Amino acid sequence: MLGKTAGGLYWMFRTLERAENTARLVDAGFRIALTRSNSAESEWRSVIATSAAQAAFEARYDAYDSEQVVDFLLRDPENPSSVLSVIKSARDNARLVRTALTTEVWTSVNETWMVLTKLLKEPIPQTELPAVLASIRQQSAVVRGALHGTMLRNDIYDFCRLGTFVERMDSTARIMDVKYFALLPASSFVGSRLDNVQWETILRSVSAHRSFRWAVDEDFTAPAIANFLILDGRMPRSLRFCVGKLLANLEYLGADDDEPKESLILARRLSERLRNRDIGSIFDEGLHEFLTSVINDNAQIGLQIEQDYRFNS
Repeated sequence: MLGKTAGGLYWMFRTLERAENTARLVDAGFRIALTRSNSAESEWRSVIATSAAQAAFEARYDAYDSEQVVDFLLRDPENPSSVLSVIKSARDNARLVRTALTTEVWTSVNETWMVLTKLLKEPIPQTELPAVLASIRQQSAVVRGALHGTMLRNDIYDFCRLGTFVERMDSTARIMDVKYFALLPASSFVGSRLDNVQWETILRSVSAHRSFRWAVDEDFTAPAIANFLILDGRMPRSLRFCVGKLLANLEYLGADDDEPKESLILARRLSERLRNRDIGSIFDEGLHEFLTSVINDNAQIGLQIEQDYRFNS
């Protein structure tokens, strides 16, 4: 496969996943701000910081007003990571690799672009925000369903999945990092009912609330929820699940290589790191520090994939 085609597939699904994950991040901020309305500005600041867009946002705005943050993250064409921007990028990449896609996948991507372009044409009132965020997540699920239901399990499929899971792992880690920056007003609240309710909000923001209740016998406590989102291999948005899928797809792509590519080596290293941890040791290390290191390691894997498979050639 040409590197340009592989890159188009990878980035098409990476940006589609980013659109959904940005919606989830906004949802997390919205829910947290509702529980702590007296400090809503700090909550929205944490959302922007977690999305790695603080410098760009502060260059244009003087305050972290909820409407400005939502507009910046969802529909601002000058923000390259806004939902509107990344959906356009996904469609552009889909057009680039059109011959590698089934009709169903291409149609679902094109329809997603049309639906969300219309939905995000005007500023979104706060009362309509939950419904808009749900629509963004649903459109992402439609494309994912077309991929799973119609594409051959070959190298084309693997590059699509690599883009999905590099982006998803980054998102889960960043959404959890909102907790570190924003949820606790003081250390005295750690382990309190307020703390546990706010962790439960994080579960809802990654669509993991019901699955947690099915899979975990413990109450909604910080260690139990963090363990579920970091180390539980059954949870499709957990860090361990994501790195497992990255590893499986990289191993498939490298099955005929005499020596493993550097991206595969890095994925194996991160997988081992997550496999041999328990949540107590992660909390001892510091949740923020651990999540930051995972975000950095994941970013390195993403960059190495681009180099190993010559996306720019």
